Amino acid sequence: MPKRYHCPVELTIDLVGGKWGVVILAHLKEGARRYGELRRRMPDVSEKMLTQRLRELEASGLVVRDDHGTVPPHVEYRLSDEGWSLTPVLQALYDWGRSRAARTGTLIAMPTADSTDAVAAGSAGAPQRLVSP
Repeated sequence: MPKRYHCPVELTIDLVGGKWGVVILAHLKEGARRYGELRRRMPDVSEKMLTQRLRELEASGLVVRDDHGTVPPHVEYRLSDEGWSLTPVLQALYDWGRSRAARTGTLIAMPTADSTDAVAAGSAGAPQRLVSP
């Protein structure tokens, strides 16, 4: 018997896996990523939690794990078609969070491949979209 939900939001939160699941999906919206790349972009998540969330997102059909079958191992994670269907929701969360941070003066750390500097939301150097260079 399928799990019973009392609200569509409950189903969505259950599938994305809470905080870290949403952050993983947001990073994968930018393109396929290897485990190490995700780890660097999410310095506060433990390896155990990242692995667990990736497996859950894969099991729920939101993320695809591509094993290229090479030595050394080359595995990438990317959004599935179902995961891509969540991108408007992710963008709305991003936009709301950015607006909220600007109103409250909250700093948002936006790690990139090159930097982990915190930027003030709304500052000139802050990315404007979820998909940023």
